[in-house]
Amino acid sequence: MLEELKSKLGEEIERLTHELQVTLPKAIQKAVEHGDLKENSEYKSALERQQFVQARLNHLTKRYGELSKIDLTHIPADRVGFGSRVTVLDLRTKEEETYTLVFGDYIDVDSGQVSVASPLGQALTGKKVGDPVSIQLPRGERKLKIKALTTLPQMVDTPADGA
Repeated sequence: MLEELKSKLGEEIERLTHELQVTLPKAIQKAVEHGDLKENSEYKSALERQQFVQARLNHLTKRYGELSKIDLTHIPADRVGFGSRVTVLDLRTKEEETYTLVFGDYIDVDSGQVSVASPLGQALTGKKVGDPVSIQLPRGERKLKIKALTTLPQMVDTPADGA
Protein backbone atom coordinates (compact mmCIF):
# COMPACT_ATOMS: atom_id res chain seq x y z
CA MET A 1 0.00 0.00 0.00
CA LEU A 2 2.83 2.39 0.84
CA GLU A 3 4.52 1.81 -2.51
CA GLU A 4 1.16 2.21 -4.28
CA LEU A 5 0.65 5.61 -2.62
CA LYS A 6 4.18 6.70 -3.47
CA SER A 7 3.61 5.61 -7.07
CA LYS A 8 0.33 7.58 -7.33
CA LEU A 9 1.99 10.62 -5.82
CA GLY A 10 4.95 10.30 -8.17
CA GLU A 11 2.69 10.09 -11.21
CA GLU A 12 0.68 13.16 -10.17
CA ILE A 13 3.87 15.10 -9.36
CA GLU A 14 5.25 14.22 -12.80
CA ARG A 15 2.02 15.27 -14.56
CA LEU A 16 1.77 18.56 -12.66
CA THR A 17 5.45 19.34 -13.22
CA HIS A 18 4.96 18.90 -16.96
CA GLU A 19 1.88 21.13 -16.87
CA LEU A 20 3.72 23.78 -14.86
CA GLN A 21 6.87 23.74 -16.99
CA VAL A 22 5.48 23.10 -20.48
CA THR A 23 1.70 23.45 -20.89
CA LEU A 24 1.02 26.55 -18.80
CA PRO A 25 3.91 28.67 -20.11
CA LYS A 26 2.61 28.04 -23.64
CA ALA A 27 -0.93 29.01 -22.60
CA ILE A 28 0.32 32.17 -20.90
CA GLN A 29 2.44 33.11 -23.91
CA LYS A 30 -0.50 32.57 -26.25
CA ALA A 31 -2.73 34.74 -24.04
CA VAL A 32 -0.08 37.50 -23.89
CA GLU A 33 0.01 37.56 -27.68
CA HIS A 34 -3.69 38.49 -27.70
CA GLY A 35 -2.83 41.91 -26.30
CA ASP A 36 -4.50 43.86 -23.46
CA LEU A 37 -3.92 41.74 -20.33
CA LYS A 38 -6.37 43.67 -18.13
CA GLU A 39 -9.39 42.19 -19.88
CA ASN A 40 -7.82 38.96 -21.10
CA SER A 41 -9.69 36.09 -19.43
CA GLU A 42 -7.41 33.44 -20.98
CA TYR A 43 -4.41 35.11 -19.36
CA LYS A 44 -6.10 35.39 -15.96
CA SER A 45 -7.29 31.78 -16.16
CA ALA A 46 -3.82 30.51 -17.07
CA LEU A 47 -2.24 32.45 -14.18
CA GLU A 48 -4.83 31.11 -11.72
CA ARG A 49 -4.21 27.56 -12.93
CA GLN A 50 -0.47 28.12 -12.62
CA GLN A 51 -0.89 29.21 -8.98
CA PHE A 52 -3.11 26.22 -8.22
CA VAL A 53 -0.72 23.74 -9.86
CA GLN A 54 2.25 25.21 -7.99
CA ALA A 55 0.41 24.97 -4.65
CA ARG A 56 -0.71 21.39 -5.35
CA LEU A 57 2.77 20.42 -6.45
CA ASN A 58 4.26 21.84 -3.24
CA HIS A 59 1.69 19.91 -1.18
CA LEU A 60 2.30 16.62 -3.02
CA THR A 61 6.07 16.96 -2.81
CA LYS A 62 5.79 17.47 0.94
CA ARG A 63 3.45 14.47 1.25
CA TYR A 64 5.84 12.31 -0.82
CA GLY A 65 8.66 13.26 1.55
CA GLU A 66 6.51 12.31 4.54
CA LEU A 67 5.68 8.93 3.00
CA SER A 68 9.34 8.28 2.31
CA LYS A 69 10.10 8.79 6.00
CA ILE A 70 7.56 6.24 7.26
CA ASP A 71 9.39 3.56 9.21
CA LEU A 72 7.31 0.39 9.34
CA THR A 73 9.21 -0.75 12.42
CA HIS A 74 7.55 2.09 14.36
CA ILE A 75 4.01 1.14 13.31
CA PRO A 76 2.47 -1.37 15.74
CA ALA A 77 1.52 -4.65 14.08
CA ASP A 78 -1.41 -5.24 16.45
CA ARG A 79 -3.16 -1.85 16.46
CA VAL A 80 -5.09 0.16 13.89
CA GLY A 81 -3.04 2.85 12.19
CA PHE A 82 -2.22 4.30 8.79
CA GLY A 83 -2.61 1.65 6.09
CA SER A 84 -4.56 -0.77 8.27
CA ARG A 85 -7.44 -2.77 6.82
CA VAL A 86 -10.08 -3.03 9.55
CA THR A 87 -13.28 -5.07 9.59
CA VAL A 88 -15.83 -3.80 12.09
CA LEU A 89 -19.23 -5.00 13.23
CA ASP A 90 -21.90 -2.34 13.58
CA LEU A 91 -23.48 -3.29 16.90
CA ARG A 92 -26.86 -1.80 15.96
CA THR A 93 -27.31 -3.19 12.42
CA LYS A 94 -25.12 -6.29 12.92
CA GLU A 95 -23.53 -5.58 9.53
CA GLU A 96 -19.80 -5.94 8.92
CA GLU A 97 -17.88 -3.23 7.07
CA THR A 98 -14.24 -3.14 6.01
CA TYR A 99 -12.20 0.05 5.85
CA THR A 100 -8.63 0.94 4.93
CA LEU A 101 -7.12 3.95 6.69
CA VAL A 102 -5.41 6.35 4.28
CA PHE A 103 -4.26 9.97 4.13
CA GLY A 104 -7.02 12.45 3.31
CA ASP A 105 -5.72 13.10 -0.20
CA TYR A 106 -6.33 9.56 -1.35
CA ILE A 107 -9.77 8.65 -0.13
CA ASP A 108 -11.81 6.38 -2.34
CA VAL A 109 -15.09 5.89 -0.47
CA ASP A 110 -16.35 3.30 -2.96
CA SER A 111 -13.45 0.98 -2.09
CA GLY A 112 -13.84 1.53 1.68
CA GLN A 113 -10.99 3.96 2.20
CA VAL A 114 -11.32 6.29 5.18
CA SER A 115 -9.04 9.18 6.12
CA VAL A 116 -7.06 8.74 9.32
CA ALA A 117 -8.16 12.31 10.14
CA SER A 118 -11.89 11.58 9.79
CA PRO A 119 -14.02 10.93 12.89
CA LEU A 120 -14.12 7.21 12.02
CA GLY A 121 -10.38 7.09 11.33
CA GLN A 122 -9.59 8.83 14.61
CA ALA A 123 -11.91 6.53 16.55
CA LEU A 124 -10.32 3.41 15.04
CA THR A 125 -6.68 4.49 15.41
CA GLY A 126 -4.87 2.67 18.19
CA LYS A 127 -7.56 0.02 18.71
CA LYS A 128 -7.05 -3.77 18.66
CA VAL A 129 -9.19 -6.69 17.52
CA GLY A 130 -12.10 -7.08 19.93
CA ASP A 131 -12.03 -3.45 21.07
CA PRO A 132 -15.28 -1.49 21.08
CA VAL A 133 -15.35 1.76 19.10
CA SER A 134 -17.75 4.61 19.72
CA ILE A 135 -18.10 7.47 17.25
CA GLN A 136 -20.16 10.57 17.88
CA LEU A 137 -21.80 11.57 14.59
CA PRO A 138 -24.29 14.36 13.86
CA ARG A 139 -27.08 11.79 13.65
CA GLY A 140 -26.09 10.17 16.92
CA GLU A 141 -23.59 7.75 18.38
CA ARG A 142 -22.38 4.79 16.34
CA LYS A 143 -21.03 1.75 18.15
CA LEU A 144 -18.70 -0.72 16.45
CA LYS A 145 -16.53 -3.65 17.43
CA ILE A 146 -13.28 -4.49 15.66
CA LYS A 147 -13.57 -8.01 14.23
CA ALA A 148 -10.42 -8.27 12.08
CA LEU A 149 -7.29 -6.24 11.47
CA THR A 150 -4.45 -6.34 8.98
CA THR A 151 -1.84 -3.66 9.61
CA LEU A 152 0.58 -2.11 7.13
CA PRO A 153 3.59 -3.96 8.61
CA GLN A 154 1.67 -7.25 8.24
CA MET A 155 0.85 -6.46 4.60
CA VAL A 156 4.50 -5.71 3.83
CA ASP A 157 5.71 -8.89 5.59
CA THR A 158 3.22 -11.10 3.70
CA PRO A 159 4.60 -12.36 0.37
CA ALA A 160 2.43 -11.43 -2.60
CA ASP A 161 2.24 -15.04 -3.79
CA GLY A 162 1.10 -16.27 -0.39
CA ALA A 163 4.19 -18.46 0.04
